[in-house]
Amino acid sequence: MNSMRARWRNIVLLAKQFRFREIGQKLAHRVYYNNYSYCLRRDLQIPFPAPEAKIPIIIRRLEQGDITKLFANVADLPASDQADLYSRLDFWNAKVPTCYVGVAEDGAPTYIQWLMGPEQNEKIQAFFNGTFPVLAPDEALLENALTPAAFRGKGIMPSAMARIAEQGTTLGARYVLTFVEQHNIPSLKGCKKSGFLPHLIRHEQWFLFRRSLIFTKLPEGTPYPFDAEAVVREGA
Repeated sequence: MNSMRARWRNIVLLAKQFRFREIGQKLAHRVYYNNYSYCLRRDLQIPFPAPEAKIPIIIRRLEQGDITKLFANVADLPASDQADLYSRLDFWNAKVPTCYVGVAEDGAPTYIQWLMGPEQNEKIQAFFNGTFPVLAPDEALLENALTPAAFRGKGIMPSAMARIAEQGTTLGARYVLTFVEQHNIPSLKGCKKSGFLPHLIRHEQWFLFRRSLIFTKLPEGTPYPFDAEAVVREGA
């Protein structure tokens, strides 16, 4: 399944819950939308200790049984959470390797995320509609993360993400990339705790249902936006 079909499924789920305002907002974004995201990068040759989550988790590859558990009560979830789950299911069914999961002591899946190497470039470009740059031979992409609602706020994301990123060495990667919108400060802070640093800026713009994408490399040592703001406050 490609990104277009996933978007239509999301709209259908919103319509079933009579959330027409959100549907209108999504369509309006195709008329005019201006968004910036950070490409964050981790150098696997630089040691970085993974932070501990508030509950013990084990990192392993996702299995079909984990999918069953994730979808056990999907009908009771808000439309946005349902759409997030179904989009990950589409990616799983497309057999894009490799999805990792963080499981709690009772076997419950607490976090999933895909780690993909350059051999998956064709599938990445097709599914995400060119949203990500083509991976170089020494790069891997860490994307499609999901934390079920019951496990949010437990520090699982930075712990799991740091440990999954380390698997990039099995793909021959030195660098692992991930993308976060600039206004998503909690996720940016989680990525910092996982050992990632600002690397690129992605500028996505929609105008009259046509999209443009520009990737701009950042100077080495560019701080996170919240770190830059702290420096400005201290200097005031």
